[in-house]
Amino acid sequence: MIRVGLVDDQPLVRAGFGMLIGSQEDMTVAWEAGDGAEVPDRTPVEVVLMDVQMPVVDGITATRHLLAADDQVKVIMLTTFDDREFVSGAIEAGASGFLLKDAQPEELLEAVRVVHGGDAVLAPKVTAQVLRGLRSPEISTGESMPRNHGALSALTPRELEILRLIALGLSNEEIAATEFVSMATVKTHVRHLLLKTGSRDRVQAVLFAYRTGLVSTAELLDHPQG
Repeated sequence: MIRVGLVDDQPLVRAGFGMLIGSQEDMTVAWEAGDGAEVPDRTPVEVVLMDVQMPVVDGITATRHLLAADDQVKVIMLTTFDDREFVSGAIEAGASGFLLKDAQPEELLEAVRVVHGGDAVLAPKVTAQVLRGLRSPEISTGESMPRNHGALSALTPRELEILRLIALGLSNEEIAATEFVSMATVKTHVRHLLLKTGSRDRVQAVLFAYRTGLVSTAELLDHPQG
């Protein structure tokens, strides 16, 4: 049973998410909170759905405090396209992914299961939209950013390809099928490329791939989502 915590200052949003999660046989809502300030007093859970903007303690600060106390919990940030400026801070805080508040119910449920399984929520089109807000001021609004060959040189050709596929939103299982290798091989490559790029998790690896020009916004937007 996946225990889920809900943090959002809108009661109707919490109620809607709560009803959806409560309808699943493998999930349960362990607690709800109306602000990030309430999170430290809650009982441990496996997954937290965290709103970004709240009146007292925002979602980024709450995520940072939550993971400092329990680095095993997975946090999914609930965001809108207007919240792009918060994405970098959320990544640094340790969020396992991002979910738009107007996502389909099945997307929310899948996101909870994905992060509980140790993966990240990296829907390509969502990733493309939020990463647009992370462009450096000197970078033009063209299709892609300049390739940083120095930052990528430590990766083998196979690791580069797997990093590109991760950035495009593929799971380990999908990467294994695409590259015709075993799941164990994919996991080994992922572990190595995270270490070499200094990425704590797949979310940071996607940011690295984007900032070094390995993938472009156009590719993320054009890539079909599963």
